[in-house]
Amino acid sequence: MKIRIIIIFSIISSLFIISCDDNYKFTLEVPKNTSLHKSISAIVKEKNNKPIDSVHFYINGIKSISSVNTANFNTKDFGVGKHQISALIFYPGKTKKLNNSFEVLASKSPEVYTYKIINSYPHDTKAYTQGLEYHQGFLYETTGRRGQSTLRKVEINTGKVLQKIDIDKQYFGEGMTILNGKIFWLTWQAKKGFVFDLATFTQEKEFSYNNSVEGWGFTNNGEELIKSDGTHKIWFLDAKTQKEKRFIQVYTNKYAVDDLNELELIDDKLYANKYQQNAIVIIDIKTGEVLGVADLTGLKTEMEKTQKLVANDEVLNGIAYDKENNRLFVTGKNWGKLFEIELIKKQ
Repeated sequence: MKIRIIIIFSIISSLFIISCDDNYKFTLEVPKNTSLHKSISAIVKEKNNKPIDSVHFYINGIKSISSVNTANFNTKDFGVGKHQISALIFYPGKTKKLNNSFEVLASKSPEVYTYKIINSYPHDTKAYTQGLEYHQGFLYETTGRRGQSTLRKVEINTGKVLQKIDIDKQYFGEGMTILNGKIFWLTWQAKKGFVFDLATFTQEKEFSYNNSVEGWGFTNNGEELIKSDGTHKIWFLDAKTQKEKRFIQVYTNKYAVDDLNELELIDDKLYANKYQQNAIVIIDIKTGEVLGVADLTGLKTEMEKTQKLVANDEVLNGIAYDKENNRLFVTGKNWGKLFEIELIKKQ
């Protein structure tokens, strides 16, 4: 009899706990859209105002604030883009996790730039340019397409290829960058990159990237490798291990900017070709905010005065910067010219 009573009591107790738990109805409220540098509030509410012990708030999986039920954030701390927010709620004898999201847009519209041609130099019309970088007086270039992907050292004034290697024909070569005496070279869809000795072009190792979608553009900030993957995300890789560490998202004041391709970091601003747009997007490297857009459509028109561009993908691609002499170089896929240009902000 006692056993039966205990069992019945246990069942009743369990039902009571479940019933109490079901009576808690939580919501996690946060604005769906906001602008960079603005503060936003996240609020946990219980429908019937039942007691809450505390709430731990997380932004993109990282603990941010602990409070009773409200947290205030400044969007400058995590940049533009879509962000996940979670609330781990502690209430009498229980915990519950809720998820929501919000989107941060740039705080203002980007500046618009035009350009002036300073000089032009010969460029190999068989170079399907994917990566371009200036280093100690020379251009280093990678080209794409399977069976045609090469790494090159190029004399600027003449366009002469001084040094060249091919990669295996199974790979479609993409962007490259130079750091600490090494050349880092991406491939498009193979989820694989290669490391070469700068002086000899000898391959030393290969590495994988498994979080980003593909390999597109490549640059560095002196400590990290920075890559694009064809989306609106920019990824940061550990220079020693080549492991992906984090990413920023690229947004204007209206929308995400995707198809980001070849990259160059200039004075803490990231310059990115927008694929098939003949434009350069200028990005705040910390927040992802689009600061400016340079319309370089006229350069393709200039090219077509002396060369017939037959394919739709023979577009602007390739940005290199000579910091010592403040020279900005751009070219395109199979273009016969390398242009030195100056960007001019429209008034």
